Amino acid sequence: MDKKKLQKQADEILKLAEENGVSNNYLFVTTFERYQVQLNILEELEQTIKEQGVLTSKEYVRGSKNLYTHPAVSDYNRTTDSANKTVSTLMRIIKSFGVEDNSEEQDPLLEIINGDSE
Repeated sequence: MDKKKLQKQADEILKLAEENGVSNNYLFVTTFERYQVQLNILEELEQTIKEQGVLTSKEYVRGSKNLYTHPAVSDYNRTTDSANKTVSTLMRIIKSFGVEDNSEEQDPLLEIINGDSE
């Protein structure tokens, strides 16, 4: 995926987070940072696959070669699955943040997590 498109999507997630008041939430911030790292890993793995190909061979002591899938392909697939789960978590955090709590007293732990404490 184009780096500009990825940055645009990241900006849209941040905008949505700001609109929902979750941009300072500890869980959101750390999860979003993790998502960005995963996207960078995916970009590097994709580049490796483009440069080295999907298949690679391994030569054994006796000189015979075996053809197998490049390890970057399985790493790419695992990281993609993980990134998809991370973005789902981000969306859950954003959507659930706006849900009002009917209790009048704010939980101190929630205040810290949401970045509301001083």
